[in-house]
Order: sequence, then C-alpha cells, then structure tokens
Amino acid sequence: MNKTWTRIVIVVIAAAAVAFWVFFDRQRAPEQQMDNALNAMPAWQVIKEQEPALHQRILDQIAALQKAGEPEQQIIDTIQPQILHLQMTRLQNAPDANVVNYMTINMEQTAAIQKVSDDACFRFLYPMVKGGINPMRMLDKDLMARRMQADADMMRAAYGKNRHTVTPSEREAAVEDVRPVMKALADKYGEDIQLLQMPEKAVGKEKLSCDMVQEMWAKVLALPEEKAARVIRLAVSELD
Repeated sequence: MNKTWTRIVIVVIAAAAVAFWVFFDRQRAPEQQMDNALNAMPAWQVIKEQEPALHQRILDQIAALQKAGEPEQQIIDTIQPQILHLQMTRLQNAPDANVVNYMTINMEQTAAIQKVSDDACFRFLYPMVKGGINPMRMLDKDLMARRMQADADMMRAAYGKNRHTVTPSEREAAVEDVRPVMKALADKYGEDIQLLQMPEKAVGKEKLSCDMVQEMWAKVLALPEEKAARVIRLAVSELD
C-alpha cells in the first residue's frame, strides 16, 4: 500500500477515536456543591491528583459558563477537548490491558447509544459535526460506573510502575497491524469508507457511519492485546 493509504489509515482511525467519555453531568449549583458532585467520579479524582491546575481551570470554566447562562451542551463541548487531550496523552503511557479496556468500554457505550438512535450515536462519535450529546442522560448507571472506573484505572496506570513507553518500531508495527483491518472495511464498504475520514460528509448516513466505526474497532479489539493496544495508541496519538 502506498503512503497515501497509510495516511488515510491513520486519519480514519483517529477520527473514530473521538468517541470518548465526558465525565461531567452539569448541575446548576454553587461551585463547592458542584465540585463535591464531581469528586464522586473516579476520573475527576485522578485529574485532581495528577493535574491540579487543569482541575481548577475546568471548575472555573464551568462556573463561568453557568453564570453566563450557557446551555448544558455548550458547557460539555467546552470541556470535552481538554479531557480528550489529557486522556489521549495518558493512553500513550498506559499498559496494554488498560488501553484495550478503555476502548472496549468506549465501544460498549457507542453500541448502547446507537440503540437510542443513529443520530445520537453519530453525535457521540463526531461532536464537531452536528454537536455532541451528554451520554449520562442515555446510558445505564452500571455502564457509566464501569466507564468512569476504566478511565481512572487507565490514567493511574499511566503513572504506575508498569508505565508504557511508545517506540518508533511500535508505531511502525501498528501501521502494519491496521492495514488488513482497513482493507477489509474498504472491500466491504467501498467509497463510503471515506466517511470515516470526512465525517462532515456523512450527514444523512449516520447509521452507516456508526456501523463502520464499530466494525472497525471490533476488528482492532479482536487482535492480540499487544497489537490492539499499539493500534489504539497510534490512533489517539493523532489527536494529541
């Protein structure tokens, strides 16, 4: 495969990796009360421990947006990119098992949201195209709890004794690992696979887009753990 295909492989995977957990469920409450509510969430505790400046900045942003009367989704859309950046960075150093578990539960969420509607699934995957959603309003508490714990475990493990270090050879291997995955999808979906690279052109094809994302990640997650983890790290590194 030529360099163009390799580039598309990376971009396609990276685009799909936007499906991440937002651990903020807005409450119109005083800042201390809001902080107490967020403190009940494992991932928020990790951010407070590892990134105190980011923790305070997010609190300040939420309080300011609430005071300005901004709608819930606007607050979520403001916070999401900051959490995404942090988690994508942590995935580079998390052990294989944590990386795979993070994406596995992510895809469980995606499938559950698609059961609500294809449009909700598309918005969850691509908030920059049609506006995002608040998954806490759509998913059951057990799945939410497992997702929050997976996030926290992954972020802590990235700082732990089994901290992973990505090497150039790992990235090269990941590109090779993902080639057959993307070829299989291209053979099945033809030109529609480009919608993964250009989701802004997928409006009206929300179900197809969601189906392709889930099929793609199912194939990646079916790989041996080491291979799946390095493909995920490669994908999310494009978002860092």
